[in-house]
Amino acid sequence: MGEVTDYIASLDGQDREAVQHVYDRARALVPEAEEGVGYGMAALRYRGKALIAVQAAKGHLGLYPFSPEAVAAVASDLPGFSLSKGTIRFSADRPVPDDVLDRLILTRREQIDGG
Repeated sequence: MGEVTDYIASLDGQDREAVQHVYDRARALVPEAEEGVGYGMAALRYRGKALIAVQAAKGHLGLYPFSPEAVAAVASDLPGFSLSKGTIRFSADRPVPDDVLDRLILTRREQIDGG
């Protein structure tokens, strides 16, 4: 087991399914990603850097690509979602659309590859 797997196992119901879905998409797009920790959160890491994390919070799920630029790259495609510099807030009932999620993950991968 790894940090992400253990974290997902600690969740219940729809939150578990929503978090699992994000990590499944990330693993499909970046199969070299490994489980680890980023900024104290269970995260997928790629080439030694945090790629993406998802954490359940009271009232929402937080999606963290560890990059304000990655959030900014997809912000216009997330009307009605709560965004901050490095976070996208969503819920199991209103997930980030897969095409936007994929672009977010690929943007972050490209940043890591380029930097």
